[in-house]
Amino acid sequence: MSISYGYTVIWVPDVEKTVAFYERAFGLTRRFIQTFGPITWGEMETGATALAFSSESEAQQLFADGFYPNRANEAPALILVSLVTEDVTEVYRRALEAGATKRDEPRQMPWGQTVARVRDLNGVLVSLATPAGR
Repeated sequence: MSISYGYTVIWVPDVEKTVAFYERAFGLTRRFIQTFGPITWGEMETGATALAFSSESEAQQLFADGFYPNRANEAPALILVSLVTEDVTEVYRRALEAGATKRDEPRQMPWGQTVARVRDLNGVLVSLATPAGR
């Protein structure tokens, strides 16, 4: 049996707005956005896997016992989306111009990677990092 990583889902208040933000901020390409009744689902091209966003109306159906939504004005959830790029400084600048919130400015880590962190418009932590092992 073979298992592969398919996608990560982040539930957000506005899928269209979030997908447009990830296009502007990080240069990701929209795979598609579909609406099924009260649920909107969108996916971004990220290589072998997809970064997906779904509307909080789906989360309300799936997690009827409650959940903690991502909010920009609250402490971040302990999950991080990590995007790999050769030019962390440029993508960090572009993300801030698109409306991301500063978390950690670009810096070289002891193991050699350059890393920066921002929060997206929903408060989700996003790491920008150079490829590991170089």
